[in-house]
Amino acid sequence: MTTTTPASNNTTNSTTNSNGTSSTNPSLDQLASNFNSFLTLLTAQLQNQDPLSPMDTNQFTQQLVEFASVQQQVDMNTNMQTLISLQQTSEAAAAMQLIGSTVTLNGSSASLTSSAPASWNINSPSPATGNVTITNSSGTVVYTGTVSLNTGNNTYTWNGTGNTGQTWPAGQYRIAVTATGASGQTVNVTTQIQGTVSGVDTSQNPPQLIIGGQDYPISAVQSVSSSTTSNLSGLSSTLSSLNSALNTLTSLL
Repeated sequence: MTTTTPASNNTTNSTTNSNGTSSTNPSLDQLASNFNSFLTLLTAQLQNQDPLSPMDTNQFTQQLVEFASVQQQVDMNTNMQTLISLQQTSEAAAAMQLIGSTVTLNGSSASLTSSAPASWNINSPSPATGNVTITNSSGTVVYTGTVSLNTGNNTYTWNGTGNTGQTWPAGQYRIAVTATGASGQTVNVTTQIQGTVSGVDTSQNPPQLIIGGQDYPISAVQSVSSSTTSNLSGLSSTLSSLNSALNTLTSLL
């Protein structure tokens, strides 16, 4: 017995627009269908109109212009989506080039390991005395103390010993610093951390750098203190190609 496969099972989700090209844009496909229907009705009306009392062509012209305007807007939206996709690809490529590099970035959470203390950079605009509070991942205060801050960047390390002499386990610890100047005025300080990029999470937008088991946006990176020449060369080449594609697409908008 011969089995016949229904025709519907052999079709795909793509459609063919009025120009004869395949399209997967539902909005553009619907517009093309409506436009073809309009042209069919227009042709039928023109063929069957009363020669002694012809229809007003201004209305037809106006509708044609409206169809063309809507199609241009749909095309622009499609191009904008392509631009966004290219930007996301550029961000992911830039992030991946940083794998293995040591970076300094804005943040307050640092890793304490059995072989290395937790370390932060505290940047102060002027000499000040800072009150330091360190908490663990659950928010428990594990250490408080003071530190003298010079103008500029100051390195602060904590070896995991609490105020009562307790040794805290390895993990992520967050620092908070409030600083005052010699006259008692508040001094606004910022904290940074340094670490090696071990991976990139591209499932998020924008892509996140994985440093010490924590995710950080690439925008948080302040400096790259070490990176191989090949990585930088590859990053430059990738960004150059993507910028060229972006410029080409932008010119079409």
